Amino acid sequence: MRRNYESTRNQEIKCLASEAVVKGIALDGGLFVRNDIEDLELDLKDLLNKSYIDIAKVILSKMLDDYEKNEIDELVEKAYIGKFSNEEITPVKKVGEDFVVELFHGPTSAFKDIALSLLPHLLKKSLEKNNIKEEVLILTATSGDTGKAALEGFKDVPGIKILVIYPNDGVSKVQEKQMRSQEGSNTFVYAINGNFDDAQSQVKKIFTDNDIKEELLEKQVRLSSANSINIGRLVPQMVYYFYSYMKLVNLNEITFGEKINFTVPTGNFGDILAGYYAKLLGLPINRLICASNENNILCDFIKTGTYDKNREFYKTISPSMDILISSNLERLLYHMSGNENKYIDNLMKDLKNKGKYEISGDVRNNIREIFRGGYSTDEETKAEIKKIYEKYSYVLDPHTAVAFNVMEKNREEGYKNVVLATASPYKFSKSVYEAIFQDEIDGDVEVDEFEIMERLHERTEVKIPENLKNLKDKEDIHTSVIDKDKIMDCFEVIL
Repeated sequence: MRRNYESTRNQEIKCLASEAVVKGIALDGGLFVRNDIEDLELDLKDLLNKSYIDIAKVILSKMLDDYEKNEIDELVEKAYIGKFSNEEITPVKKVGEDFVVELFHGPTSAFKDIALSLLPHLLKKSLEKNNIKEEVLILTATSGDTGKAALEGFKDVPGIKILVIYPNDGVSKVQEKQMRSQEGSNTFVYAINGNFDDAQSQVKKIFTDNDIKEELLEKQVRLSSANSINIGRLVPQMVYYFYSYMKLVNLNEITFGEKINFTVPTGNFGDILAGYYAKLLGLPINRLICASNENNILCDFIKTGTYDKNREFYKTISPSMDILISSNLERLLYHMSGNENKYIDNLMKDLKNKGKYEISGDVRNNIREIFRGGYSTDEETKAEIKKIYEKYSYVLDPHTAVAFNVMEKNREEGYKNVVLATASPYKFSKSVYEAIFQDEIDGDVEVDEFEIMERLHERTEVKIPENLKNLKDKEDIHTSVIDKDKIMDCFEVIL
């Protein structure tokens, strides 16, 4: 079997798909990418009229080629059958003249469920395939949704422990409660004094420290990740691009082969990169529109070709996108530069040493052929939530509202628009309620977020997801707050 996954930074570091899933990140700090993805062939007509689960089996078999077909079939069925509140997994809704792919019908009401319902099964099978006997420690930084989805996915999985780090006061109250109340004998959660970039940087530092890895292996423990730096997290996210496109064809909203635009709210660039991979496999995508909040580093990068994290960090009402270091952008640069590993290595060194880098004109032009960027301020986001509700009785969460606002700023005549809806509005009830009914809660800012959840339901009649209904009454299990450079101290408690 050909080792067709390699580090973005070193062509000599190669592995099988299953090995990449186990490792999470390459030893040199690079991310694993499939170096022949542009050569893969996929007959899109075979996906017409197929269910989400059947499309998932096709895409995963194509991308993760050292898994047997029967293995992929089994893993996909375990991940999705009976686990989502909507049997379509990611239903497509028409909102005005545009379309929304709802990615929040999983166990934790966020799009991360799509991949993190599958990753534990992929990882367990990868350990078997590679004859790895050590216990696995999943170490993951989260800006909100990944944490709970990963904790829920890996809960009580034998031979695996999971440690999630999140920024204290940097997630919504509902997201925080979801993580603090997480059950499971193998789950551990810590808040850090810092933002998501601080958490992610410390996690990456641990992953690339050989001394730490050797010390853990002496204890029969192996590190892995549930962040989208893990290719096993990223590949499953490709599926809903194919599914939503085929759904629009089946509904006669578009003709087969017609190009469409996808707008994606993103901070770490994983969700939109999955769309780029879908395009490389032949999906007729015209534009991928990157939607940012006021931490608009990605928007600036797409426009200028300069990535500069030396800027003010904003806490916004779309906290899962409050990120200034977008890890998955490294993968895009690898592909857009023609798989130039050394070039990527130099860019990442510039980012580490100077906090910025500038890409060549050719690479920038390659990116601009497909990607557009835009951002939405908090005020624009609130106005978008109110407008869409009043016009169409559809309730957006703040991240999806960012995407709607940016999509409207980037309309192109002749192309249908699809927005990825990344979370239930009830994960951000206070922001959503204030945006829609702002005249009626003046001075009401201290009201309990869970009370507002009920009020939002009463006013809009949108169903509250089952996993959020009784969340308020759950016991807080994980309450520790640590300094951002003390993550290693947690290992002594866990191992």
